[in-house]
Amino acid sequence: MDKTFAPHGPLTLASASAIRRQLLETAGVTLSIRPARIDEGAIRDALLAESAHPRDVADALAEFKARKVAGEGLTLGCDQVLALKTAIFEKPDSREMAKDQLTRLSGQTHHLYSAAVIYDGAEPAWRHVGLARMTMHSLTEPEIDAYLDRAWPEVASSVGAYQAESIGARLFSRIDGDWFSVLGLPLLDICSFLRLRGWRLT
Repeated sequence: MDKTFAPHGPLTLASASAIRRQLLETAGVTLSIRPARIDEGAIRDALLAESAHPRDVADALAEFKARKVAGEGLTLGCDQVLALKTAIFEKPDSREMAKDQLTRLSGQTHHLYSAAVIYDGAEPAWRHVGLARMTMHSLTEPEIDAYLDRAWPEVASSVGAYQAESIGARLFSRIDGDWFSVLGLPLLDICSFLRLRGWRLT
């Protein structure tokens, strides 16, 4: 029999992300899916205009999403921000943009901030920002082109134009930090919070 992790009803996930859904469901968390519709670009731009730290940008976007769809029970909002020094990257909307991002990341260490905010009803109940440090090999232009020949357009959904859980793993020399945060969800911390709230496998 399948094990579930939701004695108090499903957790509402305010995201359309297939990998976040898969991670939570694989961990036994019963979900309802209700993607939040917010203007992420406008919110991000406003925060950056105030010199917000990338960690705070991720946290704020996650809270906006959770708040947008919060209702009865627990609602989870998530966001991930890629920062190279002070520059924040967005998902590439063209192969040219993907190539530019990979060229800038080549030989560098960048940071992934994966934020999660949980609302209980209409009030925030918990928040966490996971961190991963990603060090990329120095890549030549032919290597980047060959990679995109194989990976584009699938990696268009990945900020930084890579998917480290698949062929993008070959781009990296070192990854430090929480692997689930690399995938966009601080899963262990979320499950620990649910456990504190009395959720158990049943």
